[in-house]
Amino acid sequence: MGCCGSKTKPNPGPKNGYVSSSIPISHHHPQQQSLSVSTQQPHKVSAPPTHNPPPPPQPPKPHPQPVKPAVPPNSILEKPFDDIKQYYTLGKELGRGQFGITYLCTEKSTGDTYACKSILKRKLVSKSDRDDIKREIQIMQHMSGQPNVVEIKGAYEDRYSVHLVMELCAGGELFDRIIAQGVYSERAAAAIVRDIVNVVHSCHVMAVMHRDLKPENFLLSSKGEGAMLKGTDFGLSVFIEEGKVYRDIVGSAYYVAPEVLRRSYGKEIDIWSAGVILYILLSGVPPFWAETERGIFNAILEGVVDFESQPWPSISDGAKDLVRKMLTQDPKKRITSLKVLEHPWLRVGGEASDKPIDSAVLSRMKQLRAMNKLKKLALKVIAENLSEEEIKGLKAMFTSMDTDKSGTITYEELKTGLARIGSRLSETEVRQLMDAADVDGNGSIDYIEFISATMHRQRLERDEHLYKAFQYFDKDSSGYITRDELEAAMKEHGMGDENTIKEIISEVDADNDGRINYTEFCTMMRSGNQPTRHS
Repeated sequence: MGCCGSKTKPNPGPKNGYVSSSIPISHHHPQQQSLSVSTQQPHKVSAPPTHNPPPPPQPPKPHPQPVKPAVPPNSILEKPFDDIKQYYTLGKELGRGQFGITYLCTEKSTGDTYACKSILKRKLVSKSDRDDIKREIQIMQHMSGQPNVVEIKGAYEDRYSVHLVMELCAGGELFDRIIAQGVYSERAAAAIVRDIVNVVHSCHVMAVMHRDLKPENFLLSSKGEGAMLKGTDFGLSVFIEEGKVYRDIVGSAYYVAPEVLRRSYGKEIDIWSAGVILYILLSGVPPFWAETERGIFNAILEGVVDFESQPWPSISDGAKDLVRKMLTQDPKKRITSLKVLEHPWLRVGGEASDKPIDSAVLSRMKQLRAMNKLKKLALKVIAENLSEEEIKGLKAMFTSMDTDKSGTITYEELKTGLARIGSRLSETEVRQLMDAADVDGNGSIDYIEFISATMHRQRLERDEHLYKAFQYFDKDSSGYITRDELEAAMKEHGMGDENTIKEIISEVDADNDGRINYTEFCTMMRSGNQPTRHS
């Protein structure tokens, strides 16, 4: 499966499988005697010197080869099925994605703990989905041994799932480290970005383009102070082919490079994404923002970077210089990963100051971390409470798209169905619609999720709808959503951990009484997702 091993050229041997004699064998040798023996007077005859030709050498008998188990026809890894539970015990759930669930797992023979990403094969509906998983494993094996990259331990497949066993990064996400530190400086930001760009540099040296760099895809190896930052999630990564121009739109809205939106790009997109992360680390907000993803994309294409708002006037010129070079619109003029690592502000012992950055930056990062979780769930609740008249037409549309009558719509069904009814949405917009609708992250959308995503936001956010959603969370009708009520609702839908719930409360709770009242709930639902800029 790995792609880093070179093929060894076999030593050419004789075609018939054995070495033939170089001495010619003659049947009329001049010294060969004809022997005549009398049957009446038998006597001993001394045999003359042997000049008879030796028998031709026989090819060696092949050793019996063990019978290899057959590769099942539906195998993604192209090897026999293997039960992961022979080797590992799967434990608690660590997270959920579009195709599967990540579990804590323990190796039976050693007791060592790892993370196991289990991907349900039934959710891999298209050949491209299956190819993506296979490529992700190949790239992780190819990148094995790089210090700032999550290590893959092994890949297993059974009838129902593919399992990736990986290094367990127990220290949480990138923002966890920053928020836990409390005091934060340019020097701390420089150290983080150095780790991030080391991942980019390793990828590019090994002919890999990551294509989805964002803070959530960097994990801390442990909870200790000296924990290493590790790059993960190579699900959108590709091997770089010389001379190839990449055209498919991938990545996450805030971090996507302008040339991706123009459908003509190369590995330079990873530097742009790392530059966006640097901007966020220094200011707490993304450099390009709008109320909608289309608006974000327009801002990215315009490329105007704000260095005027707080805290930028107090950020060093060296830091701003690096941000500008990483967020250069023309990819040919954009700084390379090697040059980033050599930049005077970023390098070890460089110009980055250890003076604390404005505390507002940390509070904005907390907002980014908890962004949109509660809003997504609330929209789903509102959709469940819409009247039949309000959703007339959408029900018929859903039914017509659900071609296999499974009660859910896959990405392919959504794309085909929208095209059939004359929708002009681009493939990217369909994917965004799918991602926005798929609240529980299971790779398909059910009827309620479909309504949530397609109903016009203004109609969804009318007071009576918002009040019904508020009542869903406010189980005891106290007029407040408490932490326990929020936790119960989010766990019911498989969303959010303890830290996320804590941050949602702290960000939505304007009067700091530890709970969310109806006014605070409505403000959250009607606002954009941008963290507040402090002047």
